[in-house]
Amino acid sequence: MLNQYHLVLIRSLTMAMLAILPSPEVLSQAGPTQSAAAYPSAVLVELFTSEGCSDCPPADELLRQVNGHKTASGQLIVGISEHVSYWNGLGWKDPFSADLYTSRQNDYGTHFGLGSVYTPQMVVNGREQFVGSDSRALQAALVTESQRKRISLRIDSGQIKDNSVTFTYTASDLPPKGALQLVAVLVDDMDQSSVLRGENSGRKLTHVAVARAFAPLGVLREAGQHSTTLPLPPSFLSNPSAGHHLVLFAQQGSGGPIVGIDTKPI
Repeated sequence: MLNQYHLVLIRSLTMAMLAILPSPEVLSQAGPTQSAAAYPSAVLVELFTSEGCSDCPPADELLRQVNGHKTASGQLIVGISEHVSYWNGLGWKDPFSADLYTSRQNDYGTHFGLGSVYTPQMVVNGREQFVGSDSRALQAALVTESQRKRISLRIDSGQIKDNSVTFTYTASDLPPKGALQLVAVLVDDMDQSSVLRGENSGRKLTHVAVARAFAPLGVLREAGQHSTTLPLPPSFLSNPSAGHHLVLFAQQGSGGPIVGIDTKPI
């Protein structure tokens, strides 16, 4: 028979075990099959890169290592690989490049006060930039961004049909002042390329989260649910086996801070 001492000991041990168990909210966030919108927050990591640049493959690999994973604080890392065009005249034309991504990088160059743009370059949430292969700088930026407040931006649904994509999204907690630019990006989950000329001649390169369509949707003015249909460019449909994601983010002006982001496979 248990005496009073044993009963007290058992009760104390039980309370101690309950104290170290994660809360139901933490358990729900840790589930392996949850959607991106279930995470407490997300952070956007943009990589400006080129297949004509011999310094870029290590940065491509760093993005591959972090894209789609969570930080220690529970943020979902959403990567976008944006291939610039200014390397195309130096021996190899990057098949994933576009002047649009060069223009976007130039906007960041102005925002950060850079004398010139460069590859590889990473930009985290439009707030911090560094050499794209610098894993320590990336880790520091992720820690800093985990402490910032964001709006709530969630992709509710998305479907490709008849050479277009239709998606619904919900926005809330918008700031009382300041215009937010809403941008939708369609990315290939993974692409590969055999480079025949230039600095990476003879190499087979792998890229993740490759931007194939970049569509500004205008100013995000009102909270609530919205629906949008976008045409799909031929380049997006050229590799149907790659797997695709829709990335949606809200940004302060051109090249400013990103204050909300979500992603969803389509």
